[in-house]
Amino acid sequence: MRLSVPIAVLCAVVAVPAAGAGSASPSTPSKVASVDVVGTGPINWTQVAARTQPSRGAPVLKTMTQFRPDYRARFVLALSELDDAKTGKPSWYRITIPGRPNGRTGWIPAGSVSLQPVDRWLVIYRGSRKFEFYVNGTVRRTGKVAVGRKGMETPLGLFYVQAKFDPTWAVLGAYAFETSGYSKLSDWPGGGVVGVHGTNTPDLIGEAVSHGCVRLYNKDIQYLRSVMGVGTPIKIVDA
Repeated sequence: MRLSVPIAVLCAVVAVPAAGAGSASPSTPSKVASVDVVGTGPINWTQVAARTQPSRGAPVLKTMTQFRPDYRARFVLALSELDDAKTGKPSWYRITIPGRPNGRTGWIPAGSVSLQPVDRWLVIYRGSRKFEFYVNGTVRRTGKVAVGRKGMETPLGLFYVQAKFDPTWAVLGAYAFETSGYSKLSDWPGGGVVGVHGTNTPDLIGEAVSHGCVRLYNKDIQYLRSVMGVGTPIKIVDA
């Protein structure tokens, strides 16, 4: 078998409305803002084990169920694929593994998931406290964000949307995305999960004030609500 890493600028197809306020001029993503993945999609099997190597005999890093505790489909983000030497079709996918520690990856059988290409992603610039939303390599919207305070910094890395919902907790603002990343402690109910959400304190946007989550103006999170589906990559960089 051979290892191939398709460079795609890929997610479930969501229509992109006119950017409106906070929109940006078209531009090509810089290296730091680029996202190279195979695809994203839901788990097909009742459960699947992510292993250290593309082999059914390799140690298991984590077992993931088809559905989350809230009965929503569980999605994965595939970073690379291992193709079968005879058929040329993918036999294994290397995926990101949600949870602590951040940055873990593992291999799952290709038949265990249904992947779709990703054509959009969100970049969070922790240092400059801004975001960029890309579709097909073009910036569609930018804006300011608030990030984790000192000692509770928003983690760096490539994550993805695990769920999205209308929050009932005022601190999460108008809308919220649950990501696959974990912080030391976050604003998320129960702590730990890094959320990307709105705010009820817009005067703090642009500051390092959260417990690890990323806060946006409500107008920006409402825009992202309409264009970002579950599985959408979220890249957090130190720039």
